[in-house]
Amino acid sequence: MFRTLIGFLVLFGGSSLLHAQDACVRSVLQAATDSYIAAQRAGDISKMALAPEVKYLQNMSATTKEKGLWNTALPIAYHNSIYDVARCKTFTEVVVTEGSAKYVLGTRLTVKDGKITEIDSLVTGKDDWLFNADNYLKYAKAEDWSVLPVDNRVTRQALIDAAHQYMDFVFMDKSIRPPWGTPCARLEGGAYTNPEGNDKDNCQVAAPLGEMFIQSRTFVVDEEMGTVNIFCRFGGENGMPDSHLIRMVNGRYRFIHTLSVNLTEKPLDYSGAPKSKNAMPKN
Repeated sequence: MFRTLIGFLVLFGGSSLLHAQDACVRSVLQAATDSYIAAQRAGDISKMALAPEVKYLQNMSATTKEKGLWNTALPIAYHNSIYDVARCKTFTEVVVTEGSAKYVLGTRLTVKDGKITEIDSLVTGKDDWLFNADNYLKYAKAEDWSVLPVDNRVTRQALIDAAHQYMDFVFMDKSIRPPWGTPCARLEGGAYTNPEGNDKDNCQVAAPLGEMFIQSRTFVVDEEMGTVNIFCRFGGENGMPDSHLIRMVNGRYRFIHTLSVNLTEKPLDYSGAPKSKNAMPKN
């Protein structure tokens, strides 16, 4: 009987135990994110908790340690992060409204054993979709992105499903019924749908906006915050890099943030001062 019980625990409990050991705790992800913010403020990547080998991406293209915007000191006005403890990943919004150029960044980190193994950053600036860093700062700071009470949360899968539903409804299929919330607001680049804070507003849009193939969807999910981040490309494998950050309360959309990178307007190398449009390579 004892041996049977042990065998049952190994067979059916072993995988759960291993998963728990592999999963991160929130404090580890917060520390990794804090090191990224410190490095970005200083323009000194050595302040980041990097693993011996790191994969670097910017605007969904491979880059090098030396070429990323993380080497440029930025006066960060606002940042907000979510933490995916199941997959050991984070997502951070960073808003810069002062200095030689304004930015809104969406950066993912992958963490293993407390060290960052991948940096995946979207960099939006003046040539990007509806960009307005001052408005982004104003509206994002006024929103509530705190940890939700347990009763107001939904499952990880429900968050991912709601993200798919939003993207599919807006761009492909108006017959889908996403979980619209009231009140709700969308912040796209800097344009805000509910500047007056109307309790009757929701995030619904006239759809579909036009058939557009949305490829390479990946997710960072924070169940405690009721939040999911989607990275994807609009228009195929070489299309526009995009980030959608969706906050759900009681299973309904509450806030949606969008960052979209226009690759035809700027280079991937942000290692130095902002470059003039004449110096930008054609894609």
